[in-house]
Amino acid sequence: MATRDNPLNKSWITSSTPATIIPVSSSAGTTDEPPAKRAKKSKPKPDVVYSQPANTGSGQNTLTQLVYAINYLKSNQNPMRLQELAILTDTPLMTDAALLDRFKTHDRVVHDPKTDLYSYRHDYAFKNKASLLTEIQRHTRHGGGLSVRSLKETWKEAPQAIEELEKEGDVLVTRTVKDGQMRFVFWNEVRPDEDKGGIPVEKEFQDLWHSLTVPADADLLKALASEGLQATAAEQLIPKLPQGKKKGKKGAPRNRQSRITNVHLKGEVDLTKDYVAPSGSQK
Repeated sequence: MATRDNPLNKSWITSSTPATIIPVSSSAGTTDEPPAKRAKKSKPKPDVVYSQPANTGSGQNTLTQLVYAINYLKSNQNPMRLQELAILTDTPLMTDAALLDRFKTHDRVVHDPKTDLYSYRHDYAFKNKASLLTEIQRHTRHGGGLSVRSLKETWKEAPQAIEELEKEGDVLVTRTVKDGQMRFVFWNEVRPDEDKGGIPVEKEFQDLWHSLTVPADADLLKALASEGLQATAAEQLIPKLPQGKKKGKKGAPRNRQSRITNVHLKGEVDLTKDYVAPSGSQK
């Protein structure tokens, strides 16, 4: 009678081999969690704004590299060496002859042969508060103010200096209505000095002035009439014409000359008369 093999009698299993149990830590998260949930716990990717183009450097085009180098020179307030500019902008200014020639001949690039330094030529030349006020005075006398943005490009501390000059009463500043940012600056020709009569208006009168409202065009004449005033000829309202097509006048009928045909019968038959065919004649 055949007997079934007992798996415990195999030669590779000995009674001296103890059974061991390997504990699984619950923090590992490999046995209790499904594979789909474990895949979600992968390393998070860094935030990438896909709407903004990636910075690819100065590019390969000569004109692009030229603009890149000049803009960097403009943002730097101090003069720079050509080697330093080429390294910081990653442009071949030292090896590309065509690019170097365009750079040196640019109207905004200034080269100092004594120091061999390059700088950007701004619209204005000032580096302190006193020279800034002189520049504002010079332009205001010609009938215009200066843009605060352009002044900031020349000197980064220009906005702070303008605010100080405004508090001292030397300049007048126009600001945006939305956020109060400075836009243009003008020289204050009338200083707030009691001897010169340029004292500032009291706040009470400023509030009264701003509280006044101008009536609408339709009520303007009534408001003037109630105060015993009369509008000038330039301010009178012009009545509106009725909308629609304008009917033009009909012109006199033209006497058109009739065209006479059958000119070969001229002299034999009077073509200006109407003739009636005689009765019984065939048409």
